[in-house]
Amino acid sequence: MNALRTPKGIPAWSMAVAAMLAVQLSNALSVPVIDQVGPAGTAWLRMCFGAAFLWMIARPAIRSLRARDLPALVALGVVTGFMTAFFLAAVDRIPLGTAVAIEFLGPLTVAGVMSTQRKALAWPLLALIGVVLLTEPWHGSIDLAGVGFAAAAGACWALYNVLTQHVGDRFSGISGLSLTIPIAALATLPIGLPQVVGGEFSWWVLAAAAGIALITPVIAFGLEMLALKRMTHTAFGTLLSIEPAFGILIGLLVLAQSPTPMQLVGIAIVIIAGAASQRNGRRDTAPVATHHSPTTAQETP
Repeated sequence: MNALRTPKGIPAWSMAVAAMLAVQLSNALSVPVIDQVGPAGTAWLRMCFGAAFLWMIARPAIRSLRARDLPALVALGVVTGFMTAFFLAAVDRIPLGTAVAIEFLGPLTVAGVMSTQRKALAWPLLALIGVVLLTEPWHGSIDLAGVGFAAAAGACWALYNVLTQHVGDRFSGISGLSLTIPIAALATLPIGLPQVVGGEFSWWVLAAAAGIALITPVIAFGLEMLALKRMTHTAFGTLLSIEPAFGILIGLLVLAQSPTPMQLVGIAIVIIAGAASQRNGRRDTAPVATHHSPTTAQETP
């Protein structure tokens, strides 16, 4: 199925940028659903519908799995589920752009740690200054729970990037994603189902969650997995520096969240820190996937 292969001729960075826009759009569109069934309930519904869509288009060859594949698959599934749940909990409390900037500290720190240049560790610290300007704690109105949820999502995001590249190298196309998203749905079930059952459930919530799931995780996470086949962790973490700006833009256009001048300065600092963290990050070769599903052709580096 050609749609599941890494598209030839399409730059990896363009897939990553498209994924970022899709993620932030889906997060903004999730706000009305959060109001009905809570952040964990919304995350769980998104994972459930995402798993269903992925199994329709990329059914994995489960019988070909080996025991050594399971730890990475389970870890990525759990991290993906809770990354989404934590972030939606943050968006429920603080502006989207601020939440993205705080969450971004996770992958930016990974970019610094994995860089061969130790001075790269200074960039996460610079980004932290930008985050302080974004949250404006001197006003005394900072939502510590929202910041905490965004930071937890950032820790998950850092692990997600590392694990996504590993799983993407092991499985062709997005077949790995069709294994991890069901795990994400199972992992978030204990916290998501109670919110759905106890929330103000309406049938439109299911339709909305299904539509959002098609954007993220299906399209967005699929594009990220394909992009990470061709990029280093450092390059991907650097490119993610523009995601806080996308968060501000989508928050403004979809949620009418207008940042203050000081917050714009904070966003600029975060973006500069991310862009400066590393310059060269294209993977010279992408490992050939060792597993492929019946609906997926073997990957070509």
